[in-house]
Amino acid sequence: MPNQWNRVLDRRSLVRHAAGAGACLTAGAAAAAETPAGGWFDAHKLGAKGDGRADDTQPLQAALDAAGESSGAVFVPPGVYLAAELHMRRNTALVGIPAWDYRRGRQGGSVIRLIDESASCLLNITGAPGITIEGLTLEGQNLGKGVHGVFLNKPDPGKEEDTFRIERSKVYGFTGTGVMLQHVWCFSIRHCMVAYNGGEGVQCLGWDGFIVDNWLSGNAGNGWDGTSSSSVTMTGNRIEWNGKAGILLAVGSHYNITGNYIDRSGTSGIAVVAVAKRRSQHVSVSGNLIYRSGKLAPGETAESSQLRLESASGVTCVGNTMVAGRDDGNRGLWSPSYAILCKGLENCVVKDNVLHDGALKQLILDAGGHGDGFIQKDNPGRLLQVG
Repeated sequence: MPNQWNRVLDRRSLVRHAAGAGACLTAGAAAAAETPAGGWFDAHKLGAKGDGRADDTQPLQAALDAAGESSGAVFVPPGVYLAAELHMRRNTALVGIPAWDYRRGRQGGSVIRLIDESASCLLNITGAPGITIEGLTLEGQNLGKGVHGVFLNKPDPGKEEDTFRIERSKVYGFTGTGVMLQHVWCFSIRHCMVAYNGGEGVQCLGWDGFIVDNWLSGNAGNGWDGTSSSSVTMTGNRIEWNGKAGILLAVGSHYNITGNYIDRSGTSGIAVVAVAKRRSQHVSVSGNLIYRSGKLAPGETAESSQLRLESASGVTCVGNTMVAGRDDGNRGLWSPSYAILCKGLENCVVKDNVLHDGALKQLILDAGGHGDGFIQKDNPGRLLQVG
């Protein structure tokens, strides 16, 4: 019987159901109703229309509540579901069919669209450890002020891990932050797009996360805001065209930032900095490509940089590639002024980075104030010649 549950959630099984002549994904979902892991609830069968006109808040919440009673899952068939704030329940899954694209506007697959400008968020996961959100498009429609897409709102970490997963989903068009995590503890975000939000792409206050193979694109704030966070692995992400930093670690620690592509950030591509004399520390930055950062930063400031390391301890920065540039189509302002800015570092290594055409004014700006154990060497490159 446990294998039956695995087959229902298997992506290839879902595709086979969808591809069959006249087949319906809901039929495949209904076949799992007797799984011992809990019920599989079809949002359509509980009254949700998904026609882009009806208010589906009540039937969607009823499905989520029913799943909560049995540690089950809610299937959202393809369609556009209008909803106010929805609350997930612990040890449940909210699953749709992903058919979203890069741009704003019409999206395919399973779409849940915010209709309440007074809501705090569209999907509230507070008090719901052990959940999965998969295969959905969450649309904010730029309603209200400071409305988040997915919101974990805890006053403190508590005594239990959150252990949620957000997979293969798109979260976009919210006036607040795409995914706002307050005092989070154990989580993963994979294969998602968090884009075009009025705040940060993802904001994390907490620890123990995996951020893998995502787009964090076109947000007004930072792509990733890791203020007061720790123990996070960021690998294989494309973080681009955000209004502020691509990745901000302000009092961040125990980070592994490896193999990411960071493009056209408004300020620094990666910033590892202090807040109120509290230092960031124990950070590995390796194998990233950082391209044309500092688009919106004044040219003589620390934020006009590909990589900003300031008041930090125990940072390893090796094997990165940095390239200056301007907007697509060879338009807009050139940036940044500096490839790497170093200030007030202790027991840090900045070595073996390649800075070919890496900056406009100075490859490495060493602003001094370092403590013991600062090593900076073997970072070959040249300034980009414009004109």
